Amino acid sequence: MTGTETSPAPLAVFRVAFGLMMFGSIVRFWSKGWIEELYIKPAFFFSFYGFEFVKPLGVWTYGLFAVCGISALLVAVGLFYRVAAVGLFLSFTYIELMDKSTYLNHYYFTSLVCLLLIFIPAHVYFSVDAYRRPALFADRIPAFYPNSLKLLIAILYVYAGLAKINSDWLLHALPLRIWLPARNDTPLIGYLFNYPWVAYVFSWVGCLYDLSIPFLLWNRRTRPWAYAAVVIFHGLTALLFPIGMFPYIMIVTALLFFDWEFVQRSGSCPAYRSHGDTVRRTVPLYTPKRLTRIAFTLFFIGQFLLPFRYWLYLGELFWTEEGYRFSWRVMLMEKAGYAQFTVKDDRGKRMVVNNTEFLTPLQEKMMSTQPDMMLQYAHHLRDQFAQRGFRQPGVYVDSYVALNGRMGKPLVDPTTDLAKVRDSLAPKTWITPFDDEIHGF
Repeated sequence: MTGTETSPAPLAVFRVAFGLMMFGSIVRFWSKGWIEELYIKPAFFFSFYGFEFVKPLGVWTYGLFAVCGISALLVAVGLFYRVAAVGLFLSFTYIELMDKSTYLNHYYFTSLVCLLLIFIPAHVYFSVDAYRRPALFADRIPAFYPNSLKLLIAILYVYAGLAKINSDWLLHALPLRIWLPARNDTPLIGYLFNYPWVAYVFSWVGCLYDLSIPFLLWNRRTRPWAYAAVVIFHGLTALLFPIGMFPYIMIVTALLFFDWEFVQRSGSCPAYRSHGDTVRRTVPLYTPKRLTRIAFTLFFIGQFLLPFRYWLYLGELFWTEEGYRFSWRVMLMEKAGYAQFTVKDDRGKRMVVNNTEFLTPLQEKMMSTQPDMMLQYAHHLRDQFAQRGFRQPGVYVDSYVALNGRMGKPLVDPTTDLAKVRDSLAPKTWITPFDDEIHGF
């Protein structure tokens, strides 16, 4: 094997594990009734800036989840792989973009993985497609493809580690010093969470883990021990914190770093058995073309730069959250608050809004600490109350937010008429100053 070629077995194992995990996630989401709760019942949805065209589908949302689940299963078995990969990316990403209040880092990561899988020949080995069409089969592929996925995983970890190099996380063990005591009922180890020093240990270990684990996984000698650390670390986070599928996604994606030589030696691929040793090739069709390399390069340049867009804003990132999303900042803050909106018009009509009339509990919780969502909601209220007879309604908010255990304070200037503020990527001057500083990345 040359330095530019590698076995397709790791990609095949990853494809199967990732596809089955995605299928299981869709089944779990459906069975728990979350489709109706999150995507059908709400009367209003928070769209992502630039993706306002992504609209809720009502009862057809079940069909969208069905497409996503079927596509995931087809990707896993490698049947109609290219079409299935496109279907998986489009359906999952559409689901993710329907409502900003459900945003999670691992949803974003999953969308990026699905996007890359469209262009990566993960179906040339141990797949139904390779069995049905022997011309697809190859026992060598360009290392460019699996290395692209590994690089994406490394970016996630390293940027998550860099984000932890801040004064709240390392010097004050926040927010873990708030969260861990609430888990003191955990069997065997729960009593330890009452000691502040444990939160510091978790904070420092978490930072060092994120910064080092991709390099330890990439090294053949440290790989088994690194994977054991992946399982222990993410298993513990799954036990302690309600962060959904993220720990399991990272455990599955780490499998990509293994060679899985025994899979290839066993001849477990039907196509491999049928061709035997006479077919030992890297199909020229799978060699990345110049345009493919350029597209992947631009993709990763974007991934390297996007997390640093917060440098374009002057306010404290954790307070304003301008540039916070899509930057691999995982579990870095405890933010709680409330937001009470008042609608007024030029004839003296005035009404205090009951948020439960327009938002679900999850939407209200997420909106009450995120300024861009407050602005979207204010615009929705403006339109709703205009239909109820308010003439040129103005919308004002009394907000009260506490960040990482600090005393709460107003997040938004209560004298600002949010109905007249235009949503854009420009700095939000109507966010109140933080009057503190969190040093670090």
